[in-house]
Amino acid sequence: MRFSTLIKALQSGEAGLRRSQPAHDPELSGAASLEQAAADQLSFLEKGNALTAALAESGVGAVLLPDQQDLIDLATQRGLAFAVFADPRLAFAEALDQLHPRQRPLAEVHPTAVVDGRAVIGPGTAVGPRVCIGAGSRIGAGCIIHPGVVIYADVVIGDGSEVHANAVLHPGSRIGRNCVVNSNAVVGSEGFGFVPTATGWRKMPQTGQVILEDGVEVGCGSTIDRPSVGETRIGAGTKIDNLVQIGHGVRTGRGCAFASQVGIAGGARIGNGVILAGQVGVANRAVVGDRAIASSKSGIHGEVAAGEVVSGYPAIPNRLWLRCSAAFGKLPEMAKALRELKRDASQ
Repeated sequence: MRFSTLIKALQSGEAGLRRSQPAHDPELSGAASLEQAAADQLSFLEKGNALTAALAESGVGAVLLPDQQDLIDLATQRGLAFAVFADPRLAFAEALDQLHPRQRPLAEVHPTAVVDGRAVIGPGTAVGPRVCIGAGSRIGAGCIIHPGVVIYADVVIGDGSEVHANAVLHPGSRIGRNCVVNSNAVVGSEGFGFVPTATGWRKMPQTGQVILEDGVEVGCGSTIDRPSVGETRIGAGTKIDNLVQIGHGVRTGRGCAFASQVGIAGGARIGNGVILAGQVGVANRAVVGDRAIASSKSGIHGEVAAGEVVSGYPAIPNRLWLRCSAAFGKLPEMAKALRELKRDASQ
């Protein structure tokens, strides 16, 4: 695709095209990072990006830039084709869609798929090899069900959703429109519910359901458990990374982002727009307010206020955690000084 053709396609996007200057009009074969890009590839820079110096040495053929004059001057001096956007990262994402358009499978049910006669499959939906769809399940229009997916009885999948290879959707699960469930993810598995008795553990039946609202994405190998009663609900637009565990009865708000290896215990309440970085743990029935952020490996045991940024275990406000971290390396000498003070006081 020619650079000029690409920029024309991006004019109607959300990235906010400011202007373009194709010193020449390279034919683009794809995209790459600035350090690795070749003359037939596209890359991008964000405002204040630490890779600014790399633009001077990059072999890139075309670049998407922020409205930053030093970068514009450098690209002009190098004779690069470039375009200026309000949000170059978003423009790059839109460009990748143009450079690498998705190939949809044929809208048909593969002959090796096992589909119960009481299931309903909407128009334009593709069902791949060895898929199993149970009784009473309903798949919306324009969905893609990849090979090896197991959809139990009474599952509903909204229009335009995609379920990748070997994912499992358990009975009663409700998947909204335009959702993505990635490979080996499990939605609606039994929550970890057992009652202690004199003779051991008595299993608590898990009769509830999992609901993914519209636009939710679930990463590879992640699991979302159903509760004994009621529902586990993931708010619209929430993005869940690989290897995330969400316990029974959890409710999240809209537009959250959970990075890899996050674990959320049963009954926790997560507000709108919450960001949990890698390996964050949220305890049973903890409450996290709207737009709060927890940095990597934080442990949340109680309540986090709306808009708060927390770190550490147990999680405390980030500014306090930074001060504590600065003191950690001094603890041995502080302990030594304290022992000397105690010794002097006792003499």
